Amino acid sequence: MRTSPILAASANAAAEGDASGGDRRRATRALCALNFFMADMQAGIGPFLGVFLQQRGWQPGAIGSVMTAGGVAGMLMTVPAGAFIDHTARKRWVVVITGICTVLASFLILWSQAGLVVTVSQVATAIAGAAIGPAVAGITLGVVRQRGFNAQNGRNQAWNHAGNMVGAALSGWLGFRYGMPAIFFLAALFGVFAILSVLAIPERTIDHRAARGLEGPHDGKAAAGEGQAQGLRTLLQNRPLLILAAALACFHLGNGAMLPLYGLAVVGAGKGNPAMFTALTVVVAQAVMIVTALAAMRLSATRGYWLVMLVSFASLPLRGAIAGSVIDSWGVWPVQALDGIGAGLQSVAVPGLVACLLDGTGRVNVGQGAVMTVQGLGASLSPAIGGWLAQLFGYQVAFYVLGGFALASLALWIGFAALLRPACAGVCEPRAGGPLAAGASS
Repeated sequence: MRTSPILAASANAAAEGDASGGDRRRATRALCALNFFMADMQAGIGPFLGVFLQQRGWQPGAIGSVMTAGGVAGMLMTVPAGAFIDHTARKRWVVVITGICTVLASFLILWSQAGLVVTVSQVATAIAGAAIGPAVAGITLGVVRQRGFNAQNGRNQAWNHAGNMVGAALSGWLGFRYGMPAIFFLAALFGVFAILSVLAIPERTIDHRAARGLEGPHDGKAAAGEGQAQGLRTLLQNRPLLILAAALACFHLGNGAMLPLYGLAVVGAGKGNPAMFTALTVVVAQAVMIVTALAAMRLSATRGYWLVMLVSFASLPLRGAIAGSVIDSWGVWPVQALDGIGAGLQSVAVPGLVACLLDGTGRVNVGQGAVMTVQGLGASLSPAIGGWLAQLFGYQVAFYVLGGFALASLALWIGFAALLRPACAGVCEPRAGGPLAAGASS
């Protein structure tokens, strides 16, 4: 029996649709796996670095300074990295190459704990991390588009926190059983699986125009400006984006040093095993982050991003007060649970809000990089400030001061609420016009 050409065409279209849907499902599953494995690949020895160096005679001030050097290097690279992610159609290979560099840089510390070697390792790791974040955000936006970004980013972050939790638990056990060097090898193994996961994302599922915020019909201006500096002007004219970046800088100025410093304080007081306690600080925070990331995904869709960010900023002053008052092994539970609330909410809200504010500009990943740069300014200074405060005045004073920095974040967020609430309201839809906050930015 001969098949009608119309029916044959319909059958072929249906088959192509199924294949496309199958590719999309495969891509989203691979994104979840990538976020799970890249968590330990990125962190690796990171949470354990302070204790690892402390065991080898380093003082808190020197440890904080080395971490700050890496933070500054990463901060300087985030905007160029975001611009490159916007421009390139080889986003998967950015993740592969930076992943390899991260693992190799961590092994440098295992080879030598000399000051120069540790500094070079931290700088290389930070530069690689500056590219991985925008690359994964861009791939996600390219696969699921603006409409699906909030939900998929929430799932990504939940899997990322789960990976951090599992990686930290395994690192603690391996470090306790076989010594700190075993942690480096675990990070390398996770790195291999992360690379395999990103290569499992079908390239054809990534819409590179959508990945940079040019989904749907636009006037062509953003596309014509590809690779040109006019994208920076778009960022500087977006007042909600600037306020967001400033509030995040203040928050991370206090938050960046809190986790490693609390581990140093408790272990230094002889109230915790170095590997096991450090692992516990990460596991508690990441377990809470899994829940808060999923909650942020739903809350931002119904109540908007403003409330999500407000709660995240409010968590740090309380965390600093508790950390300064309870330098004991049991204090890890409230201190790190609050870390999980703050960081878990921001891990979903910040990328989603930036993508929403810059939709239609073609500069979404530059914007992600710019926010990460200002945020990184605070995070990179935090270890040095916290380390020297602890060395000169004690850990208690350091925690109180670090927690107090977030009061400036709250002041900015509440003070500009009239401007921010409309820009942060709900999950945005793809538009044919300019950025969401165009009216507020003039």
